[in-house]
Amino acid sequence: MPSIANKPLLVDNCGQLLTLRGDHCPRRGREMREVSSIRNGAVLIRNGVISAVGPASRIRKDPQARGARTLDAQGRVVMPGFVDSHTHALFAGSRVGEYVARIQGATYEDIARAGGGIQASAKHTQATRLPALVDHLCRAAQQFLEYGTTTIEVKSGYGLDISQEVKMLKAIRAAAGRVDLDVVPTLLIHDLPNRFKAKRSAFLQRVIWDLIPHVARAGLAEFCDLFCDRGYFSVSETKQVLNAAWRAGLSLKLHSEQFTHSGSASIGALLGAVSLDHLDYVKAADIRRMKKSGTIATLLPGTTLHLGDTRYPPARQLIDDGVPVAVATNFNPGSSPCLNMQLMLSLACSCMHMSPEEAIVASTINGAHAVKRGERTGSLEVGKQGDLVMMDVSDYREIPYFFGMNHCVHVVKNGRVVWSKGHA
Repeated sequence: MPSIANKPLLVDNCGQLLTLRGDHCPRRGREMREVSSIRNGAVLIRNGVISAVGPASRIRKDPQARGARTLDAQGRVVMPGFVDSHTHALFAGSRVGEYVARIQGATYEDIARAGGGIQASAKHTQATRLPALVDHLCRAAQQFLEYGTTTIEVKSGYGLDISQEVKMLKAIRAAAGRVDLDVVPTLLIHDLPNRFKAKRSAFLQRVIWDLIPHVARAGLAEFCDLFCDRGYFSVSETKQVLNAAWRAGLSLKLHSEQFTHSGSASIGALLGAVSLDHLDYVKAADIRRMKKSGTIATLLPGTTLHLGDTRYPPARQLIDDGVPVAVATNFNPGSSPCLNMQLMLSLACSCMHMSPEEAIVASTINGAHAVKRGERTGSLEVGKQGDLVMMDVSDYREIPYFFGMNHCVHVVKNGRVVWSKGHA
């Protein structure tokens, strides 16, 4: 007789079952309005993989459902687990002082020039030993789970120096083996170490010839990302680094057009970046190139909110012009200390004029494609991982409507209930 843990799991009595079924590619345009909802639905998960999904009356009759453990949704909404495709979840220290400074009128760039910002987080992270960083990320991962996120991307970037960046990636890999969600590692070239501020070319050569090849050979990262903006890396420098990363076999991401327009979005699209992130200042010509290349626009509205800005990324223009859009938290200690994807849905709707359906697509299946996981998660379809969340609402539109709340009742990862409200 199979143990309870090995029995199939039947998630039954789903008032609205959002499957997000569709083609195996990022959703764009009108496709982002379709969540493929089934009334009174059910999902059967066997050996961690979805084996059946559809009307509950049919799924209950499936021979594999006999003897299955049952998770009764009691008419609630069940949907895919969130995929948070842009986080800086590994860091040490707090930057709450910067938050107060911004309230008093300082800008992000003012704080950076005064030695705060990325450099402040780097100082704390560099001084923290690897085991402590692993523990920190494990605690953060548990919080992500509690808000319904079942896959996260985690960047390095607060190491800055070569050895410290490697330390961060090793910490990400170690934490990934201890947590109940999937972790996608990214090497982020975030800023120059202070000792290289006057030796930019020397630092970039070390990144291109030492860091990137080592990370690729060791399998420490799947993606390479870079912060291209005023005061950080130029478009020319960005091209050098991303070309080196591509040659080493890493997939590409890019922090692009956040504070100014640099043209980096067009360059990223031409280089074949999987996603371009932020895009507050993206222009029509960039959008046309992104549409042609199929690059995903990953929008981070929590950053705009926390920095007190009013210019949100142009989600409506991106969607209407045919660019696939994802939404993520950008969880980090400086510009977005929030890991609640449900709140990101609210901001996407209220501040970027996305529909609830578009926001859900952006935070699940399109987020999965932004980390090259669209074939295995992000929707509830036969053959995909049994990653889902049960929300304590009867209408999925209430998830963004009741903002700032945690609607999660149960979180299921690979067919296991890994978190339940009241049993943390």
